[in-house]
Amino acid sequence: MDGTEINQAEAATTAKVIASVDVERIMRDIPHRFPMLMIDRVEDIVSHESAVGVKNVTINEPFFQGHFPERPVMPGVLIVEAMAQTSAVLVVESLGDNAAGLLVYFMTVDNAKFRRPVVPGDQLRIHVTKERRRGNVWKFKGVAKVNGTVVAEAIYSAMIMDRQS
Repeated sequence: MDGTEINQAEAATTAKVIASVDVERIMRDIPHRFPMLMIDRVEDIVSHESAVGVKNVTINEPFFQGHFPERPVMPGVLIVEAMAQTSAVLVVESLGDNAAGLLVYFMTVDNAKFRRPVVPGDQLRIHVTKERRRGNVWKFKGVAKVNGTVVAEAIYSAMIMDRQS
């Protein structure tokens, strides 16, 4: 399938909207498990376009034991990981049956900015948008918000590969 056929096939499925994906379906879509599963739900999925991940941040998170015990703050790198996982779910849900046996690997992170701390009790809403797709490489923009306020953002890319590769 050449790039033109991929774009035509993608355009034909772009309008597909999935209301919500729960944590059980997330675990079918991506291989992450506790303590590295960073999202609880994915909402507002528009196939091949965008999605919103939800992370309910609790004091029970294992990283709070050391980051920082006296003033718990979610590590920025884990916020970016939550962005990547939300994007991986978007990819898998967009590809549907074609995603069987595939993994989504982080490739790059650019322009990461952290605007305010994320603390226990916050609900992190991770807005991801596909910026482009070239073959098996997808590029995304992620914006994480708490109560509508931007707390982090980044541009990143991922490669879709077979689990056997």
